[in-house]
Amino acid sequence: MRILIVGASSGIGRELAIQYANNCNEVIAIARRKTLLCELSQYSSNIQIAQCDISNIEDTNTLLSTIFKEPIDLAIICSGIGELNSELDFAIEKQTIDVNIVGWTFCVDAIYKKFEEQSNGHLVILSSCGGLRGEPMAPSYSASKAYQINYIEALCKKAYKSKFPILITDIRPGLVNTRMAKGSGLFWVMPPEKVAKQIINAIDRKKHVAIVTKRWRIIHWLMRHLPRSLYIRI
Repeated sequence: MRILIVGASSGIGRELAIQYANNCNEVIAIARRKTLLCELSQYSSNIQIAQCDISNIEDTNTLLSTIFKEPIDLAIICSGIGELNSELDFAIEKQTIDVNIVGWTFCVDAIYKKFEEQSNGHLVILSSCGGLRGEPMAPSYSASKAYQINYIEALCKKAYKSKFPILITDIRPGLVNTRMAKGSGLFWVMPPEKVAKQIINAIDRKKHVAIVTKRWRIIHWLMRHLPRSLYIRI
């Protein structure tokens, strides 16, 4: 397969790139941090790298236009940022919005249009269990993930009505041992290697929504069903 991974320099994206490349797939790895990308490319000759900050729409458009000259079988959007911001520093909120909403939407739309053009493809996004409820320590992060969950559901419905064989998978990780996991008292923090394996399994099974790792299904269910009157007291 020819696989595009956006946000591949660290964390889950990096681990997905390595595991797919080791399984003889052609991986195109996009990320903002060039040094980490160069380190990633040394793992396998199957990994091609390209530096890009998805919040820069013009640069992202130029890069994707080049990549899209050949078909893409699978695209995985891992890019995202999340900072604790209980003080509501707008600079932090804006940065999160620029990456998790503006840049993310541009990438998702561009990839979906590419799949329409080639009449097939599998789009995978990494949202979060944190997108189910608002979190006061990181308001823009939880809100941006809620946006992603609803946006990708809309595209799933669009794909179904279009009759194109375009698959869409929403992966909702819990806490993973990456720089995104911030704060004290964290529990059930999962290693990226294990999370990546479960993500690949969900992709292979063509799941519409997958909670990773499996134990996080418990938290996911509670977050969905806990009354607001109780949630705000936690």
